[in-house]
Amino acid sequence: MSLDRELYKRADNKCELCANEEHLQIHTLAPQKDETLTKSLVACKTCIDQIEDPEITDANHWRCLNDSMWSEQDAVKVAAWRMLSRLRTEGWPQDLLDMMYLEDDILEFAKATGEGEADPEKLIHRDVNGVVLQAGDSVVLIKDLKVKGSSMIAKQGTAVRNIRLDHENEKYIEGKVGPTLTVIITDYVKKL
Repeated sequence: MSLDRELYKRADNKCELCANEEHLQIHTLAPQKDETLTKSLVACKTCIDQIEDPEITDANHWRCLNDSMWSEQDAVKVAAWRMLSRLRTEGWPQDLLDMMYLEDDILEFAKATGEGEADPEKLIHRDVNGVVLQAGDSVVLIKDLKVKGSSMIAKQGTAVRNIRLDHENEKYIEGKVGPTLTVIITDYVKKL
C-alpha cells in the first residue's frame, strides 16, 4: 500500500487536526523533508496555511486541538503541540499544553522548529490590564485622548477596531479613531 493511501486510511479521509473533509493534502512536519508515516499527517488547506504562515493564524480555528491533541499518532501530537505553543499567549492553549504529555524524543522533535521558545527580540504589545494585543484586535479607549494634529478628542469608551502593531515600540498601536488613522499608546486601551 502506498504511503498516501496509508495516511488517508489512518485519517479516515479527514484532516487529522480539525476533522475537515475538504481540500486535504499530506503535510510533512518540518524539519523533515521525506514523507514518512510517523512524520506526516493529513491536513486541510486551512490548517496547513496557518501552520506555515504564523501571520494568518486564527486562534479560534485551533480550538479543534482540544480533541486532536489526544491522537495516538506522533505527527498529530507534534503538530498540536507546536500550534498550542505558538498560541499560548491566548490563555486557553496553555491549559491544553499543561495537560499534554509527549515522550522525550517526540518532544525534542516538536521543539526542533523553535516553536514555543520566547523570541527575545519580539516586542509584545499589552493593554492596560497586561493582556497581549495582536494585529487585528479591537480595543476600547479607557480615557479621553486628544488626537494630535487636529482639534478632535477621542472619547473614553470609543472602540478602535482592527488595530495594527508598531514593530519598533511595544507601547504604540495604530488604529482609526473616526476617519483618522492615529497612533495610540497601549496604556490607554483595553482589549475587547
